[in-house]
Amino acid sequence: MPQITVMINGKTFRMACDEGEEERLQQLASRFDGWITELKGAFGEIGDQRLTVMAGIMATDQLVELERRIGELQQDLEKTRDAQSSAVASHFRQECEIAERIDQAAAQIERLSEGLSKSLKPQ
Repeated sequence: MPQITVMINGKTFRMACDEGEEERLQQLASRFDGWITELKGAFGEIGDQRLTVMAGIMATDQLVELERRIGELQQDLEKTRDAQSSAVASHFRQECEIAERIDQAAAQIERLSEGLSKSLKPQ
């Protein structure tokens, strides 16, 4: 299992990860370190543990907000699919009604044609 070294809040940490995930873990650590740096800039030196907890809460807040937004988008998608399905069903019903009218008209034309043929035959 590969191991990488990341730097967070000026401290070095060795971390294990799955094969091929080294770059992703490095990027995640860098992002987390950015939040720590942001918090240090806003609050000053308030202690490593407190900074870490605050950065974790920031990350969790973003996660919860993204989950909420994904839920809204999934609901919108379902509504769109339902509307599309209803529109397709309505269009299909209209096509069936038109096809039925065409069949009725064709049957009537056949009856008229048969009647006309009978009337034109010499007796």
